[in-house]
Amino acid sequence: MEIIKANIREYGMVIALVLIAILFQNLTNGLLFRPANIVNLVIQNSYILILAIGMILVILLGKVDLSVGSLAAFTGALSGIFIISWEWPLFIAVPAVLAVGALAGAWNGFWIAYKNIPFFVVTLAGMLVFRGLTMVVLEGQTITGFPPIFHNMAGGVIPDVLGGSGTSLNITALVICLVVSLLFILAELRSRKVSSQYSMEMLPFPVFIAKIALVVFAINLFGYWFASSRGMPNILILLIALTLIYSFIAGNTVIGRHIYATGGSEKAAELSGIKVKRVNFLVFVNMGMLAALAGLVFAARLNAASPRAEAGFELQAIAAAFIGGASPNGGIGKITGAITGAMVMGILNNGLSHMGIGADIRLAITGLVLLAAIIFDVYAKSKAAKTSSQTAEVAQ
Repeated sequence: MEIIKANIREYGMVIALVLIAILFQNLTNGLLFRPANIVNLVIQNSYILILAIGMILVILLGKVDLSVGSLAAFTGALSGIFIISWEWPLFIAVPAVLAVGALAGAWNGFWIAYKNIPFFVVTLAGMLVFRGLTMVVLEGQTITGFPPIFHNMAGGVIPDVLGGSGTSLNITALVICLVVSLLFILAELRSRKVSSQYSMEMLPFPVFIAKIALVVFAINLFGYWFASSRGMPNILILLIALTLIYSFIAGNTVIGRHIYATGGSEKAAELSGIKVKRVNFLVFVNMGMLAALAGLVFAARLNAASPRAEAGFELQAIAAAFIGGASPNGGIGKITGAITGAMVMGILNNGLSHMGIGADIRLAITGLVLLAAIIFDVYAKSKAAKTSSQTAEVAQ
């Protein structure tokens, strides 16, 4: 069961997510799991989930990026200017905004990776610069009136192309979730087969089956909720794609292994031949691009570009990564953990909001949850170190 112990933070947060969801389902008299609220929960937290995916890679390096909220606001403002004011077509405006985000990330990465300026100073400066630029380009005004196709990117749902005329359920949403379930099962079986061939450590077979059953149940439960409401949100497809792509990159590619190695020990990674500066630079470029994507999604959902938008998003993304199991020291964390952490925060905010709790109290509770996650990380590390020391003494 060493594999479970090695991932205790991730499994623990998944269990915590389930318990928190059940708790607020009871406290809100069933409002939390209403299909319409589930759809809104996904849409409302989509941009935080996008930022958390990028932030977990930054935290794996032992750093944080404080500028992402302001950068998302700036790129969201640019989307309003490009699409509404200048009437650029979407196939030009969207890549242009993403390119600006990547350039902003490259700016941060250049000073951090190649000039050895502390990441805290660089990204704090970026937070102020990009927020100021947002005010400048919008001239303090809110721009509204995005095309419907752009607004639907974040606020719309997949149409029921398979037809549900004879029923109140969205058949397309059900079929999509069934297909995703099948793909998940096939991927897990293939992964277990590969692990067996190379004599890698695996979950015990009963635990493996239970894991598949629970995940498939969760996927199809969400499918039923979506089918009972307006349908599956368009943004969910993007979130699933990003999660799969970045999970694959982090766990199955050379650059992913280099990120973990650099975060574990930058000096050791450099001595082993890893181009540490390039790794740091590319991670910040990626963070900038995902911040721009989050800005596009937020602007599309609001159907407006506002100078006051995305305030505090960077803190929510950082909190999501830490709550989901990332270590402040770097080298430890998973994409799925960041997603779990973001959903914990989303359900906390949504549930407390339904209970009539004010934003100030919700913020305080989120802070306490973050502190508890970090305390658990420190405790788990100290216990592991103690166990390792005792094992070494016995061996001697």
